[in-house]
This record gives sequence, structure tokens and C-alpha cells, in this order.
Amino acid sequence: MISEDLIFRVTSEATFSEAALSIFDYQFEHNSVYRSFCDLLYKHPSEVKTIEQIPFLPIQFFKSHKIITRNSPIQVAFSSSGTTGNKLSKHYVSDLEIYKKSFRRSFQLFYGNIKDYTILALLPSYLEREDSSLVYMANDMIKESNQAESGFFLHDLKALKDTLLKLEKERKKTLLIGVSYALLDLIKIHNFKLKHTIIMETGGMKGQRKELVKSELHSILKNGFGVDKVHSEYGMTELLSQAYSKGGGIFETPPWMKIITRDPEDALSIQPTTKSGGINVIDLANINSCAFIATQDLGKIHSNGTFEIIGRFDQSDVRGCNLMVL
Repeated sequence: MISEDLIFRVTSEATFSEAALSIFDYQFEHNSVYRSFCDLLYKHPSEVKTIEQIPFLPIQFFKSHKIITRNSPIQVAFSSSGTTGNKLSKHYVSDLEIYKKSFRRSFQLFYGNIKDYTILALLPSYLEREDSSLVYMANDMIKESNQAESGFFLHDLKALKDTLLKLEKERKKTLLIGVSYALLDLIKIHNFKLKHTIIMETGGMKGQRKELVKSELHSILKNGFGVDKVHSEYGMTELLSQAYSKGGGIFETPPWMKIITRDPEDALSIQPTTKSGGINVIDLANINSCAFIATQDLGKIHSNGTFEIIGRFDQSDVRGCNLMVL
């Protein structure tokens, strides 16, 4: 069994690589689905000396298989959002404390003490489900903030508008985290001039509106909320860690999370840094599921380690990722 201390004591590239390779060995031995995937690729820990050589499990496996390391009791199964008829991803979590440590420490790292903020969550498409990891995180943040005005807003946009204006008048530090289409709905009923509020979008129109290019979305939100920057959260059901952008769509990861790009024409080939490609994520907090995931996002890593998302693969474009996927 690997201690969770291995995850959160990462402080450098060297300690990250050491932790990632240890977790790879552990998951190769104790995660039957991941072991089968590695066997199909003829990849064995004895041949894997760098993190770039680690096999990345296609994210579609979370739809078709139960991804779990050691058959520990499951505390919760988070499900992805999706359109009717589509098979949803499920992330089986056997230790919620690791998830809480991950998102709490990450927020502290990028934004400071949660108790300094009033947290307003506008996540209607997520809140209407009982198994959303984003709602779990937001609910914990609301409780930890310990502010009377913190809370969820489902469809009552007027109440949210009034709360924002009240907090602004009182000069209270506020974080409004919302799904993109709901934030657009909010600025349709009021044009804000916010000086003490961070606007953070979680991405996606969830079938409610036409998808917009990120720069266009942020431009509309900046105008509607009267802010200079729109922040973003990069996370997903299949990950227990998040990256954050404080503007311009440029994301940073916490020390226990790393982004690598793969060749868009060959899903098994890792690319040099700064070249655009498919996004692979190493999330050490996924110690009890799979820490090495090939997502369907396209992105670019910058020389300083930050990254941006530039698009998504169509299902038909993900080559080399169909091994074992049913």
C-alpha cells in the first residue's frame, strides 16, 4: 500500500517523477484493468524509467470499465454529465479524504485561505444530479468558507444578482463559480461592475447553448460582469485534482498534477513540450483509480509548465485509444 503522503509532499520535478513511477508500479500490480492495458502494449515497470514512458489509459475506459486499484470499499461513485443516451463516465472513489485534501490544498495554493471568500456556486446542470464531483467540491468550499451568504443558486438568478450586488457594496471578497451557459444567463438580466468578485467558469454549455470559442466566451463574460479577467477551472469526473487559470485561459497545476501532450496522430507517442497535441494527465491524487489518463482534449504546454486547452478530439479522431474499450 502506498501512503498518501507520497502525493502531497511533491515539491520538485524529481520528487514528482519518483512518486509517479512508484504509483505506476503500484497500479500495474493492483489495478486489473490498467494491468491488462499495459500488457496489451507490452509495457512492464522494468522497462519504464521516465514518466514519458508510462502508458496513459484512454479516458473512455471510465465509461466501459470499473477503474479501481485494489478492490477497496467504494465510498462514492462520481458520474460525468452527459446527454441522454450517452454512456457516462464513472469514477469509483475509495478515499474521499484524498479528494478533499487535493481540492482544498490546490485552492489554498492558487487563491489563499477559503475562509477569506464568500463562495457562490451557479451549477444548475450539475446540481440537478446527485453524483457530481464538482458539486461535492463546491459544497465543501461553501461549508469551509463559513460565510453566511455562501451557497448554491439553482435557477433563481435574481437572488444571485441581489447577493452579488450586496457583497460588492460591502466590499466582500467573493468567488462566483459557474457553468458557462448559466453565467451567460445571469448577465442577460443584469450588467455588473464587479471589483471584489472573481468570476470562474467551469466550461461547457451542456447542450443549453451553442458552444463558443473560449476567447469569445471570456470576452462576453468580462463585459457582462465588468471584470478584467475571467478565471477557469480545469477538472473532470475522472480526476481528483484541478488546474486553475487566473485569466487568458492559461492554466497551472498543483505540484501533484502534470500535463503531457501526445501526438494527435499516434495516441501512444509523447511529444516534446511546447508542441500542441492530445492532453495526457498525471494526477497523483488518483492513487486508488488510475493516475495516468489520456483525455480527449487538445492543448499546448508552454515552456514555463503552464498549459492551455485549444479544442477536443472527435471520437473518430482518437487513434490508438480503442484497445479494450467496449
